[in-house]
Amino acid sequence: MADAAAHVSEPDARWHRRVPTPCAARTGEVQAVAESKRRGPRSGQAAPARRQCERARPGALDGATRPVNAVAPPTADERWMREALLLASEAARHGEVPVGAVVVRDGAIVGRGFNRPIGLVDATAHAEVQALRAAGSCLGNYRLPGCTLFVTLEPCAMCAGAIQHARVTRVVFGAHDPKTGACGSVIDLFAEARLNHHAQQIVGGMLAGESAALLSDFFAARRRAAPSDREETRRG
Repeated sequence: MADAAAHVSEPDARWHRRVPTPCAARTGEVQAVAESKRRGPRSGQAAPARRQCERARPGALDGATRPVNAVAPPTADERWMREALLLASEAARHGEVPVGAVVVRDGAIVGRGFNRPIGLVDATAHAEVQALRAAGSCLGNYRLPGCTLFVTLEPCAMCAGAIQHARVTRVVFGAHDPKTGACGSVIDLFAEARLNHHAQQIVGGMLAGESAALLSDFFAARRRAAPSDREETRRG
């Protein structure tokens, strides 16, 4: 990753499978409703109720409402991303570019990792790869179907390839990376139909501001350091 703050955009979700539209009306039903509107209700009958096809509003179920000034509880994705942010901070304390990752399955973390290329003298020791290795060791299999990988920075091409080979079902990342991002910022390997394995969902921008702030603060400190020190902290 180049010595620059990661670009942050609004959260987005890219689905690589078609999601059926809920509550789609059948053709005959549409025609029947239209005909009844033209004729009006029969004598002695109430007008037919209009079919509703709306998503339930937050708090609409069982009559619950949320006070206007109440803070919405964090989602599960936010919870796991915060775990990844803690690992990113740990990377910074080791002098590594602050990127952290966790692999989650069935509501539990099965793998953790943060950037270690300098400490391990290993160009492949990115946070995602470290987390995938830990998850594979935990589960006894490098294939990780049913798992979600959370990472604070958009995966690079190497990490995206590892994620695909691991058969990870879902990927959630924080800040977008305009220099090496392989989830759409530079290339989108997950949208490449010729590849054999694909995550079912890619979500970008989760807590992106906090992820980008860690990177910005880290590189700002490095810019104040000696040029030789800055060169060693490049992600790869």
